[in-house]
Amino acid sequence: MRTTWTGMISFGLVNIPIGVYPATEEHELAFHMLHAKDSGRIKNQRVCTVCEEVVAYDDIVKGYEYQKGSYVEITEEDLEKVHVETSQAVSIVAFVDAAEIDPMFFDKPYYIVPGKSADGPYTLLREALRSTGKVGVAKVVLRSREHLAAIRVSGDALMLDTMHFPHEIREAEGIPAQDNKPAKRELEMAEMLINAMSGKFDPSEYKDTYTDDLEELIKKKVAGEEITTPKAEKEPTNVIDIMAQLKASLEGAKKDGDKRSTGRRAAA
Repeated sequence: MRTTWTGMISFGLVNIPIGVYPATEEHELAFHMLHAKDSGRIKNQRVCTVCEEVVAYDDIVKGYEYQKGSYVEITEEDLEKVHVETSQAVSIVAFVDAAEIDPMFFDKPYYIVPGKSADGPYTLLREALRSTGKVGVAKVVLRSREHLAAIRVSGDALMLDTMHFPHEIREAEGIPAQDNKPAKRELEMAEMLINAMSGKFDPSEYKDTYTDDLEELIKKKVAGEEITTPKAEKEPTNVIDIMAQLKASLEGAKKDGDKRSTGRRAAA
């Protein structure tokens, strides 16, 4: 395990040495841009719009456009001078109930591990958060940018979830008003369908079938096999018979539920 950031969790006068590392990783297939004529790799070159020369990476600097066509250069040294006090600290400013945080605020999760001789304070904070049901709201600087963050418990681990600031959350548009109520019978059918499809969340039941299918397609193309196009689904119409759709969905959900029950009894 290699930490990507080290520092302190601080709340009140308590400081706990920690390290963090990402809790997730991407599994997308990588594609390269090729020349259709000869399959040569396409290079992305950095060309200056003034002198039209290809610029080496070492000759590139950061710049902020403070007015149209005018820039001020910002160096790494400049960035290091911002938030000096918080750059090595996860500063918890408040504790709130977990349910109070809308999931849309969460961005990327990180595991928090205790630093040297910090197992005791780490465990103390973890169990205090667990027993109170609270989440620590903090600020932290990662990759030269200040983030809002949540410190929470997941199993035996403390987690740091980077969060969006309020100004980064867009307002919803085109949403039906609260007074736009469905018919009573439609609502009852929808509730029945939800109950029929309800169960415990088991992450292992959900697979990335698109990536699996894409890998299979690539294998076939490498082997020179013919690729067949899946049968197209029926085109949707603008006519919506919601009751008919609900009834058909409910029947299908009941059949799926019966199959799962039969499978569980056979396994038992």
